[in-house]
Amino acid sequence: MCGLAGDPPYIWSRNGQNVGQGVNYWAYIQSGDSFSCAVEGYEHLRSPLVYAPKTPSVTVSPSGEIEEGSSVTLSCSSDANPAAEYTWFKDNHLLLWGPSQPLTFPSVRPEDRGTYRCHAKNQYGQLSSNSIFMDVQYAPKTPSVTVSPSGEIEEGSSVTLSCSSDANPVATYTWFRDITDRYSSHMNQGPQLIISYIWSSDSGQYRCDATNKLGKKSFTKSVDVQYAPKTPSVTVSPPGEIKEGSSVTLSCSSDANPAAKYTWFKVDTDRSSRKKNQGPQLVFSYIVSSDSGQYRCKAQNTIGKSYVDNTIDVKYGPKHTFLSSSSSGEIEEGSSVTLSCSSDANPAAEYTWFKNNQPLLWGPSQRHTFPSVRPKDRGTYHCQAGNQYGHLSSNSMFLNVTYAPKTPSVTVSPSGEIEEGSSVTLSCSSDANPAAEYTWFREHEDSVKASGQNYSITNITSELGGNYFCQAHNAIGHHNSTFLLIKVCIQCLKSTSSSWTTTLAVRGIVVSLATVLLLVFLWMRRKRASSKACGQGGRPYTVEELHPVPVYENVSALTNRLAPAAQREPIKEQDGHHCAIIHTSSSDNQDQDQTEMGGTSEL
Repeated sequence: MCGLAGDPPYIWSRNGQNVGQGVNYWAYIQSGDSFSCAVEGYEHLRSPLVYAPKTPSVTVSPSGEIEEGSSVTLSCSSDANPAAEYTWFKDNHLLLWGPSQPLTFPSVRPEDRGTYRCHAKNQYGQLSSNSIFMDVQYAPKTPSVTVSPSGEIEEGSSVTLSCSSDANPVATYTWFRDITDRYSSHMNQGPQLIISYIWSSDSGQYRCDATNKLGKKSFTKSVDVQYAPKTPSVTVSPPGEIKEGSSVTLSCSSDANPAAKYTWFKVDTDRSSRKKNQGPQLVFSYIVSSDSGQYRCKAQNTIGKSYVDNTIDVKYGPKHTFLSSSSSGEIEEGSSVTLSCSSDANPAAEYTWFKNNQPLLWGPSQRHTFPSVRPKDRGTYHCQAGNQYGHLSSNSMFLNVTYAPKTPSVTVSPSGEIEEGSSVTLSCSSDANPAAEYTWFREHEDSVKASGQNYSITNITSELGGNYFCQAHNAIGHHNSTFLLIKVCIQCLKSTSSSWTTTLAVRGIVVSLATVLLLVFLWMRRKRASSKACGQGGRPYTVEELHPVPVYENVSALTNRLAPAAQREPIKEQDGHHCAIIHTSSSDNQDQDQTEMGGTSEL
């Protein structure tokens, strides 16, 4: 509320900003808000600010570490108008303390340790301070030591000595053992001393020191250990590897008071045990592979018992080598097959594989897999197991790979052209397992011509010619051959002879006619030339010819030349002189060549 005589108009300001007019201003006050008023027109002459307490702060005097018994003052301050009143809290509990601002501890105690805060309040609001932790430090109080488990302590058990002391800062603990009346052996650092397996020699006095920077306190505890037999030990004679058939002795010993008695057990695979012998020794005069296993010695007296285990590993060569297959019976091509070889051996055997008694280049693994078995994998297999102590072969196993027929091959006997009336045999063969059966077909005919690997056709005719094929089939599948053409020849030899005779006759007639026509032409030309040239003795009469033409004296010479070499006859010289003129056409500027030839002219 803001007022003067006469109630002039007032202007209200909140956090420096004009927010209203009037004598009164109503608002929700938030932390940090401040208010003032002024007469309108005189805003530069504002009233003093009023506001709720700002966040209080708490301080401790003296600052730093606070030790038990010292004087400590806590102070709280807050900016507020009007001034705030203060209330104190410890660990969120209100202290019955007056509303004074400082909180004083003339002689601080460990129980004064805690978290403090103050609360500032006026008519415009209230606000709590931050919290401050007052840490009162003090030296360790007298420690206490406990032993777990309580009661008698037996050797072999786990014993824990625990030491605790009230101290601030927290105490550190150190354990010592009394040796010859002197605590000079440092055992452990920490509030616990754990002896996981206590021995009789651990009996004695143990001291715990609790220490911090303000002081130290100590406490002692006596430990008395009683013990059963100590952990037994087992020796094997002779040492080293144990081979089947040898003599082996196991001996058990233990430090115990009173002296221990010994019992031997064999531990089975289900962890049960069977008693084998009473006494410190277990003797195998002739050890066998079945004696391998874990043996346990129990040492026992009136205080307790203890056990020790020892494993016997008997070495031996392979036994009971056996070959098995993932598939029984026939195995179809393309399927997956695994052969497995097993053998009882120690150390584990390595394996050699054989096919048809020939070693295979397979690795020494116990199994071999054919991801997609093939016909060539068919055969008799066995394996051999071996280690440094021996070798042993397995049983034999026949791997019978079945497969559909491969592409058949077809042959004919006799081959070539088949003379009508003769016989012909067609043969078909195909690689298959089981063995293929065969069926014969003729192209464009649906009916089966024959069954069996061979198909014989007797007294063959031209109607039986054509393309034939066979089909090979078994329980797995079938496959057809390619076509085989059978060509039947009618009167092959007669036809051949007649053809040859006819050919020669036709050739003779053609040659004879050509020769006669040529000679007639040449005779007529010679006659004309002789009458003008040879008979008159002048220059020969020229006849233009585009190509040189040979002149034959008689038909027999031409026939002889055209006849085969074996049928030619010698050409006889004929008496008389003949003149032949051959003229070849030349260009207009060249002279014509004249050739005079004597006797018969041949080109």
